[in-house]
Amino acid sequence: MNRLAHETSPYLLQHADNPVDWWPWSAEAFDEARRSNRPVLLSVGYSACHWCHVMAHESFEDEATAAYLNEHFVSVKVDREERPDVDAVYMEAVQAATGQGGWPMTVFLTPEAEPFYFGTYFPPEPRHGMASFRQVLEGVASAWSDRRDEVAEVAGKITRDLAEREMAFGDSRVPGEEELAGALLGLTRDYDAACGGFGGAPKFPPSMVIEFLLRHHARTGSEGALQMAVDTCERMARGGLYDQLGGGFARYSVDRDWVVPHFEKMLYDNALLCRVYAHLWRSTGSELARRVALETAEFMVRELRTVEGGFASALDADSDDGTGRHVEGAYYVWTPARLREVLGDADADFAARYFGVTEEGTFEEGASVLQLPRQEEVFDADRLASVRERLLAARDGRPAPGRDDKVVAAWNGLAVAALAETGAYFDRPDLVEAAIGAADLLVRLHMDDRARLVRTSKDGRAGAHAGVLEDYADVAEGFLALASVTGEGVWLEFAGFLLDHVLAQFTDAESGALYDTAADAERLIRRPQDPTDNATPSGWSAAAGALLSYSAQTGAEPHRTAAERALGVVRALGPRAPRFIGWGLAVAEALLDGPREVAVVGEAGDPDTTALRRAALLGTAPGAVVAVGAPESDELPLLSGRPLVDGKPAAYVCRNFVCDVPTTDPDRLRAVLNGRNT
Repeated sequence: MNRLAHETSPYLLQHADNPVDWWPWSAEAFDEARRSNRPVLLSVGYSACHWCHVMAHESFEDEATAAYLNEHFVSVKVDREERPDVDAVYMEAVQAATGQGGWPMTVFLTPEAEPFYFGTYFPPEPRHGMASFRQVLEGVASAWSDRRDEVAEVAGKITRDLAEREMAFGDSRVPGEEELAGALLGLTRDYDAACGGFGGAPKFPPSMVIEFLLRHHARTGSEGALQMAVDTCERMARGGLYDQLGGGFARYSVDRDWVVPHFEKMLYDNALLCRVYAHLWRSTGSELARRVALETAEFMVRELRTVEGGFASALDADSDDGTGRHVEGAYYVWTPARLREVLGDADADFAARYFGVTEEGTFEEGASVLQLPRQEEVFDADRLASVRERLLAARDGRPAPGRDDKVVAAWNGLAVAALAETGAYFDRPDLVEAAIGAADLLVRLHMDDRARLVRTSKDGRAGAHAGVLEDYADVAEGFLALASVTGEGVWLEFAGFLLDHVLAQFTDAESGALYDTAADAERLIRRPQDPTDNATPSGWSAAAGALLSYSAQTGAEPHRTAAERALGVVRALGPRAPRFIGWGLAVAEALLDGPREVAVVGEAGDPDTTALRRAALLGTAPGAVVAVGAPESDELPLLSGRPLVDGKPAAYVCRNFVCDVPTTDPDRLRAVLNGRNT
């Protein structure tokens, strides 16, 4: 066992018995590099990464390769999900130098942590024009030994170039109608009208962009925006990206048509998509959206919830195919022969037609990923339910993919928001309780007595790494959703604590720009700062959204001012790169709409209160905040001074310092919240 045996990250623990003398990211590792006059090999990945496993098996488990590494390098292994700051800094360097990036990420550093050579996956033998990993190691070791001055010059130049990339803030003004219309036009140009989604293969689910499209439609009535959202969601849900038996989404599709997924299932994707489909149902009443939202929520609770009440990070792409080989997708794919083994001939033919399983297959070695292809045949619902049940039971008997049990604060915040809203929309108190359980864990284990967050925990043990901006923002977002759904002011209070840290520790006082790490965090060669969305909302956009919602709930002017200043970057990037700042655009839609502040006053359990509460939560006004409570309640600030109307529960709707006449009629409230901002 090496030094990784004492870590909490499942990814690092996967490498604890490698013959490589791994170090975790630490000052001690770089001290050792200085002492021994060796360069640092930085290897970054995550537990559900297929090619990370491949490179580990081919190279890091190989005794000869390990011996060479141990002699010539100080080897540092990083879980990108645990240290997104380290990942971001060096991924920026890799992308700047090579034009591309990905995981595993392989970077060679000086003992001062300055990068000088980069790559991703390296094969054990030369292949497809790629040098072997051993050739790369020998080349780097030779350069370090014989051309040290040249290495130092390259490392210094790269580090200076990174430092000079300090982001220009963009604009001091908030985005307006023109910028949001320009963003919609840009998305229309990139839209794949035949298959849904944006761009070509590989295709990632565009969760944040769909949230923008739904909000833009709600505010302006744009049918084009709604159609792109509807069609993309339907194509994703009918394709192989979606698990047609167990619910939940894979990380991305390797093809344009959403047929073949990269099979890992990430908590963040499923939390974001659960919320997207719930919001799509709220906007359209789509039965498909309702089913997918609920099935995805149930998948998260069933397969990702930990004993402590939080949610695990991911399910692996690979699993045992029954022969002892770990194969990507083995748990999920079917052949006609395997269908017959489980269902018999007649039902197997039925299932093959329904799920698009063919003799040729849609994946590898004649296997098919289950889909719901469009077809004219009408399928018997009872027979279909029986087929699903038997296939799922048979699949449950297969060796399951590994689970990364690490609880990441930010992703759990996203899950809290999704489960709270989905539970409220569809009258599923069990889902709301699951959201509360995860929120409780975040408070108990991830927050200290000064409301500072740690990034991760595992098995009830808090990790050692400080939370980054997305942790504070996404956890605050989850708490704000819980406050609206439950009417419990404590969640608003906790959100306020976290957002005060955003103002104090992550915000540039002069420009309003946001950094991904706190002012007092570990110093890297560059302080990471990125407003663009990746697989999750950027910390920058997420913070802007949470700050705006909190200010609407409380009237806190500093938080609204901070949100508006942060959104200046959306004015700059929205029309130029809308696919990569979708959540920022969604927050800008909320700002243009107000956002609306809805206070529902009435006794709990009163049917009239319940009806008004439901109308408020199902309103489509972008970013609207909801407070529900008894008359004279001090749980939430929006309830202050809001009496009953003629002794009846009432709803108060305000926006931009102007309030409508309070109403006791749920239909009237619904009309107000679903109307356009004119």
